[in-house]
Amino acid sequence: MKAMVSKVLVANRGEIACRILRACNEAGLASVAIYAANDASSLFVELADESFLLEGDTITETYLHQSQILDIAKNAGVDAIHPGFGFLSERADFARAVSEAGIQWIGPSANAIEKMGDKMTARITMRAAGVPVIPGEEIEETDEDLALQAIEQASTRVGFPLLLKASSGGGGKGMRAVEHPEELLDAARSARREAIAAFGDGRVYLERLLTGSKHVEIQVLADRHGRTIHLGERECSVQRRHQKVFEEAPCATMTEEIRSAMGKAAVAAATAVDYEGAGTVEFLLAPNGEFFFLEMNTRIQVEHPVTEMVTGVDIVREQLRIAAGQPMSCGDLQMRGHAIEVRLYAEDASNNFLPAIGPLSVFVPPEGPGIRLDTGVRQGDEVTPNYDPMLAKLIVWAPSREEALQRMRRSLDEFVVLGTTTNLRFLRELCDVPDVIEGTTDTTMIDRLWPNGWNPNASVELEDGALMAAAVAESSGLHRQSHSSHQSDDFSGPVSPFRTLSRRYP
Repeated sequence: MKAMVSKVLVANRGEIACRILRACNEAGLASVAIYAANDASSLFVELADESFLLEGDTITETYLHQSQILDIAKNAGVDAIHPGFGFLSERADFARAVSEAGIQWIGPSANAIEKMGDKMTARITMRAAGVPVIPGEEIEETDEDLALQAIEQASTRVGFPLLLKASSGGGGKGMRAVEHPEELLDAARSARREAIAAFGDGRVYLERLLTGSKHVEIQVLADRHGRTIHLGERECSVQRRHQKVFEEAPCATMTEEIRSAMGKAAVAAATAVDYEGAGTVEFLLAPNGEFFFLEMNTRIQVEHPVTEMVTGVDIVREQLRIAAGQPMSCGDLQMRGHAIEVRLYAEDASNNFLPAIGPLSVFVPPEGPGIRLDTGVRQGDEVTPNYDPMLAKLIVWAPSREEALQRMRRSLDEFVVLGTTTNLRFLRELCDVPDVIEGTTDTTMIDRLWPNGWNPNASVELEDGALMAAAVAESSGLHRQSHSSHQSDDFSGPVSPFRTLSRRYP
């Protein structure tokens, strides 16, 4: 790759920074990493051609410090910045500042980010573009008393149950489900407080709560040559606290008719804001086949690998091509086989999914055909409370959904992480849930199955003790057995506990 982009600064860290840096390397582009002091020994720093220390201690002083990042970009002589996801990826002011500095922003325009970043504006824009939106009302009032009054009045028109959602929200923040009218005002106050704390914007809007629906999203790509396409759908219905934990492509219950209609709606959504680059249009798919616009994510998605696995398109490489002014390389597309992604977190799933810390004393991912691991950590790294607790994304592909699910089971069984608590056991149990097996998942599944929180089936203490013994045996080589031609199968000697455990590792 040549042309307008030759040196890229990755304004991010961890797994997604590694993903982008590797794509730059494969594209023949020079790469620059920025890092906080506590990330000095991280993998992404090593993968970059150049790396620069960010001054400061907090996230605000480092990865969110726009002027500092821009100064580094100018001094390093980069001609493009890739924001990844999270941090500054959907900050229109940063995208505008990058462009005004004469540096290529790898993503949509600041105007497109603004239109889609404010969810109330996005709803209005989508209605005008003919994209179906969930029945609801926008509340523009910023004064608390006036806002609460308007919310109460709108609720009588929208009906219950309903959702309160922060206009500038994301990641489930500023979102509250309200089943009954008497719960409304307390929920609205709580949603506004959380929205102000997270986004500096307390505005909320109301949507009808659609129960039993699937969360389905469409990946789109748009270049500067007048081409906007979609790459099929992903289903992301399995969520906890509005955070996705299990994603797959294609959706198990999708029909060609709905896929075509949803794809056209996604392309219309992107076209309505003159979109450029990679983006995702999210929908709710009702049991009767109706679908409604949720939001558009104006960045690369965490779950983009499942789309890559079934289409063969390297979405990050396409982002680089588009930013360089080139036409996207993908031609006619079709989805082949089935891909599933799970998110491995350092968290205690049995204790309300609280984040965990500690050393990655053992970190041994699964291997074999059809397995992909996107991660920014290695064995020996330390999990700290400084950042998001996601350690890795495990993605599998197989010719059919049944085979993909079985491959995921096997992969989770083989994944060994010791030293900190993870959600591996929880993810493995998910694979055996009847709704997951049958493809009938919806956004309420986890809450329905475990209303009081998830608890492992097996004794954690017993398994942890056995696993530690297994780790010692593995590292010391005690599991190895030598056979000569005259030895029988009924041999004596130490056997690795890994061979006999249920393999649902913590």
